[in-house]
Amino acid sequence: MMYKYFKRIIDFLLALVLLILAAIPMLFIALAIKLEDKGPVIYKSKRMGKGLKEFNTYKFRSMKTNRKELSSGLTHEQMVTKVGKFIRKTSLDELPQLFNILKGEMSFIGPRPWIPEYYVWFTDEQKRRSDVLPGISGLAQVKGRNGINIFKKIEYDLYYVDHMSLWLDIKLVFETVVQVFKKTNAEISEQGIIEEIDDLKKKKQISHVG
Repeated sequence: MMYKYFKRIIDFLLALVLLILAAIPMLFIALAIKLEDKGPVIYKSKRMGKGLKEFNTYKFRSMKTNRKELSSGLTHEQMVTKVGKFIRKTSLDELPQLFNILKGEMSFIGPRPWIPEYYVWFTDEQKRRSDVLPGISGLAQVKGRNGINIFKKIEYDLYYVDHMSLWLDIKLVFETVVQVFKKTNAEISEQGIIEEIDDLKKKKQISHVG
């Protein structure tokens, strides 16, 4: 399939153009984060990429860093800054992932990059979601985001791996814009991640028993 060879070129050029256009807005976001809550502007998170290689994703930091607040028993929602709530709702927190695309670690469209803990409980079939570069958005995101269960997400991811094409990517870009404005099921809590990993673990244990 020829598309996979020039998809990287499209990603690189488009990411470069968007970074130039978004440079000033990104600067204002960075300043707003610093003014509200002193600390690092960028949040790094270890994720699994293509070929099961680990890399750091970049996002604008949206959580508080004050040590006293961290130890005061605040909920996950309460730890999100005012600026953080805005950039999360508008998905502006993901703008730094354009650098991940330039580095060849991500694509605009593909399965979302997940933390390594998920892959411990993946079957060989489920691991195929790492046969392509992870994306800022993907088929699972436009089909329900975090409103669908972990197994449905993986099913959509594998469908994308098997049917990746220019037309599908263009379609998913437009559908992603619609999802951003809907602002539904955009986030998953730490507890939600734990529950998804538990579901994977249980499923794998049952398959071994069977």
